[in-house]
Order: sequence, then structure tokens, then C-alpha cells
Amino acid sequence: MSDTGRNKTVVTAISKISDRPVAKEACLVVIYGLELGKKFNLNRPQIIIGRSSKADIQIDQEAVSRNHCKIINTGNAIMLRDMGSTNGTYVNDEMIDEYVLRDGDFIKVGRCIFKFLSGNNIENAYHEEIYRLTTVDGLTQVFNRRYFVETLEREIGRALRYRRDLSLIMFDIDRFKGVNDSFGHLAGDHVLKHLASVIKTRIRREDVLARYGGEEFAIVLPEIDHYNAMAFAEKIRKLV
Repeated sequence: MSDTGRNKTVVTAISKISDRPVAKEACLVVIYGLELGKKFNLNRPQIIIGRSSKADIQIDQEAVSRNHCKIINTGNAIMLRDMGSTNGTYVNDEMIDEYVLRDGDFIKVGRCIFKFLSGNNIENAYHEEIYRLTTVDGLTQVFNRRYFVETLEREIGRALRYRRDLSLIMFDIDRFKGVNDSFGHLAGDHVLKHLASVIKTRIRREDVLARYGGEEFAIVLPEIDHYNAMAFAEKIRKLV
């Protein structure tokens, strides 16, 4: 993809790095990709991320350029810089040229998503993130299939015990393969993530939205009867 028409965000100038919070320890954790949960310490002055076998962090995907981006540890801050990649480098869903990283930022390179952790106790933060990955889908940031199954079993037991209503909505995206085939998997990932974020704003706190697998999603609706579940499902369909 060419740079024409792409929106890029330049977050800070190098001269202003000293004004930003200092990261005493920092690492990247893979939250979506083949090496799920893998940790990369950022204790060197420069780390290259790319498809090349010589990259410090190698991501072997077609959507990733040979030298895609690099992380620069100035000693005062940690900066992410795009290296003229074909598909761009994203932080929190914004395309960037250069960006000073903050704790909790999400970095997307190709189809791989990292979470940036920094602070005085990154080991503790890392273990908390690993635990979170057992319940949350890294791409869409809604619950994963494992959490969904456990929740559904628990809610069925509760509904039977207290004789309360319980409904389940399951749906997938029609013709989703056509999106991937025509526009690529990066576009497909964007569709999945945007769909999940839109629906997430419409459910109650006690409802559970999960990615069941691929383009399939599920919503557990405690204390909702059949009629209201059908009405809610129709709202979701129209919203999508």
C-alpha cells in the first residue's frame, strides 16, 4: 500500500522526549500472534522488528516489511519509529511515524499485536498480562472461547438453581472470507476488531461478549428471556 491517502500520526518530536515519563524497565508481550505470551525485554539501545532473519524481533508474515520498525531506548524514554514499512506501524490503532511509548500501549506490526509494559515491576505486570491472556482475545479485546465456555457453564447452573431466565446469542459475519480474499487479512482483522468494539458498547455490564473463534461471536445474557433476547439480537443485526 502506498503512503498516498494514509493518515499518519507523529506524536512527539525528539527534542521533547525528556519531557515525557521515564521508563525504568520495559518489555513487549505478544498478545496476538504465533508466539502468544512471549516477552521481549527492551534493555538495548536499539531493537529492530521485521520479517528479516536478522531482525531482533522477527515476525515471519507477508504483511511485515523486512525492517518494519525499530524501538529506541534513549535512557530517558522508549521510542517506536516506523522504518518506511509497506503496511505501517500502529499504536493504539493509530498509524505512527514516531511515538514515545507509554505503559499499556498496544503496538500492531502486520497481524502481530504487542502490549508495551513499563515501570518499576514489569515482572509482576508481565504475569498479570499472561493471566489476562487466558480470558481475553488479543485482537478484539473481548473475552475468548475458554472464558465463554466457563461462564456459560456457570450461568446455566445458576439459572437452573434459581429458576431464572438465561439466553445465548451466537452469530458470525456473512461472507467474511470475501473480505480476507479481496482486501487481505489485515483488513479482516480490522473488521473483527471494529465489530467487537461497536457491540461491546451496547451490552450490559453483566452480559458476556466473547469471540468464539474466527469470525464467530457469542453473547451470554443472564436473566433475559427469549422474547427480549430475540429483540436484542435484531438490534445487533441492524447495528452491524
